[in-house]
Amino acid sequence: MSPESSERQQAGSAADSGAGPVPPRFPDFYLVGHPKCGTTALFVMLRQHPEIFMSARKEPRYFALDRRSVLVPADEDHGRHQRLTEEGYLDLYRDAAPGQKTGDASPNYLVSREAAGAIAAVRPDAKIIAIFREPADFLRSLHEQLYASHVEDQLDFRRAIELEAARARGEHIPRGCHHPEQLIYADHVRYAEQLARYRDAFPAENIHVIVYDDLRKDNEGTVRDVLRFLEVQDDYPLQMQRTDPVRAPRSARLHRFAGELRRARRRPEAVSRPARIASRVLPESLTDSGRGLWRRFGYAGAPPRDADLEVELRARFSGEVDALGQMLGRDLTALWGRGE
Repeated sequence: MSPESSERQQAGSAADSGAGPVPPRFPDFYLVGHPKCGTTALFVMLRQHPEIFMSARKEPRYFALDRRSVLVPADEDHGRHQRLTEEGYLDLYRDAAPGQKTGDASPNYLVSREAAGAIAAVRPDAKIIAIFREPADFLRSLHEQLYASHVEDQLDFRRAIELEAARARGEHIPRGCHHPEQLIYADHVRYAEQLARYRDAFPAENIHVIVYDDLRKDNEGTVRDVLRFLEVQDDYPLQMQRTDPVRAPRSARLHRFAGELRRARRRPEAVSRPARIASRVLPESLTDSGRGLWRRFGYAGAPPRDADLEVELRARFSGEVDALGQMLGRDLTALWGRGE
């Protein structure tokens, strides 16, 4: 812990005892991931609770020291990037009311090799929430999200999996991809290792693990369990949220062009001249995959599933499923299957 962090923590303890106003402090709990496992839905539901304060930025990613995706926009108009400083991170929680539990929802903390230790260094009493999903289903959904956000350029999921080894060597990285580490899909499914890092850093009673199937099957019951874990009112009325499936682009070429147009608005020098010209002419709603006309007409339903590939992936990651199941005391193999 840095001297600055130690002073803030000590000041926080003094303030809690009535010595003065409570200064910004590191969050009380961390929703560490995985992505595409209902983390956004859970974030939205938790922030409805009056005893909980979640930062307006859903994914601060401050503690993922080893992930390039800790970079955050410093200037929304120009898209420049800088690391979120400690002061900037603590400022995200400055508006929390006295007595509110503060939370950080950053799904890449689970895959990060540094986040668990970094969080424990400043909040050894923190509570941790992790969500795990059947590997083949998880990776398929993750691939769809990475493609939709222009991190991935391979629309075909099987081809993306086949490129893992080459990408680990720095080859076949999509142009303009700022998060190439996310394209090593197997790294996301080191479930036993990921959970072990948090078990080594925090007391067992401070870790709450959710199996994604339970969140889908009993949304409200699973969320009420989380509220009890956080020691807040567990019967407070919340508007339940369902996970939103990723929509597939109708045209891969148009999808790539839309991504280039968005980059042109942030960094015109990084794209082609036609893209710069088009970005000045076309309204933003036509190329924003998150809203407006482009989302309505440029995207269809979920892409077709490759059943054979899913069987292969279940077999490939059966060891991870067995190991995680043993750690949780639950037969995940029966729940998720081996792919045999």
